[in-house]
Formats: sequence, C-alpha cells, structure tokens
Amino acid sequence: MSITTSPYHGVFFDLDGTLADTAPDLVAATNQLLIARNLAPKPYEFLRPHASAGARGLLEGAFGIKSDHPDFIPLRDEFYANYESALLVHSKLFDGTDHLLEQMEKANLPWGIVTNKSERFTNPLTDLMGLRQRAVSTVSGDTTPYSKPHPEPILHAARIANIDPKKSIYVGDDIRDVIAGKAAGMLTVAAAYGYCGCKEPPTLWGADYIINHPLDLLQIIFPNRG
Repeated sequence: MSITTSPYHGVFFDLDGTLADTAPDLVAATNQLLIARNLAPKPYEFLRPHASAGARGLLEGAFGIKSDHPDFIPLRDEFYANYESALLVHSKLFDGTDHLLEQMEKANLPWGIVTNKSERFTNPLTDLMGLRQRAVSTVSGDTTPYSKPHPEPILHAARIANIDPKKSIYVGDDIRDVIAGKAAGMLTVAAAYGYCGCKEPPTLWGADYIINHPLDLLQIIFPNRG
C-alpha cells in the first residue's frame, strides 16, 4: 500500500486514551489509595472511563468526591506520588498506534502531543515510551496558562512546530478535545476506542470524524492512499 501526500500539514494527539492506554497504571495508583485506607479496590472496568479526566475523575470515581472537597488535595497529592513511582508498568501504545506514527513519519507528516496531563508526568512518560523524541511538539496541561478545552495548548503546539493549525488535525477521546480542536481551527477526530469518560457519547461531540481504531485515521490523513 503506497503512501501519498496528505492535504494536512500536521496531526496532533491527546495522550491518555488516544495515543497511549495509560489507564492500567492510573487505575492502579487510584486503587492504592483505597487499599491504604482498608477499602475495597474498584474494578478496572469501572475506573477506566474516569482516566480521561485524570486525578479529578479518578478520585471522583473511587471516593465520590469532587475537587472542592476538603479531602481532595491530600488524596490527589498521594495519588500523584503513587502514579509517579509507577508510570510505565502496564501502560502501552494502543494497538496500531506505532504503525500509524510510522506511516506519518514515512510521509514526512509531522505529529505532536497535546495533553492535560502535567509536565511532571507527561515528559518522563513520553520519554520512556519513545514518543517525545519523535514528536514535533509535546504540550502538557501546565505548559501554558490554560488547559483543554481552551485552544491555547493546541495552538501553542502548532506554533512550536511552525504548522498552520487550520491545515492540521486534532485527535482526542474526550469532548473537551473536540471543543479545543475546533476552537483552534483544526479538523477534529474523536477517538471512540479511548476512555470517552464524559456523559455524551462521541457521536454527540460534534467531531468532524469518529474513529474506532487508531489505524482508521490513515484514511482521513491520506484520503488518496492507494
């Protein structure tokens, strides 16, 4: 199957639930909190969708508390310590993702990462996974003063890469990814294979495309692929 040129100048991805399946280690760090308090760990299938919203979502799923609860900050800090000590135990790229990235690289189509994960975790994790060395830009939730659904992190990633956002694609597994991508002027793709933790299903996010597997993206970025 030959590679043709893409009408797009760049592709930007969310990290957790889009490029990488990080939920196993995020859920493990959350269940450590419960076990330390002599509480029963939550089933993986229950907590997995909450991984899309990071510590906030996982703590709400595990303890039923929101970010304004007095116990939230100490629990969050303990969760961070748990997670930081075991970033890459069971996490891995989604099946097909490495092939997808290789095909883009062969076609000289640059790609980057825009995540709401903080740099404290993004940088070591993407280093360990061999992603940050390949990406044209890696922007975290605290790289700019804003996080998604604000478009600034995506626009910042495009500026770093010197890529026109209006000729780019943003791919993510949460409605805030679609909101941010659209606000940045990018074509948006909903990754329905991801965590999709928000109440609305991907069909209601307003994305330009929905994909059910990472390799489905190839038909979008290389529409004339033969």
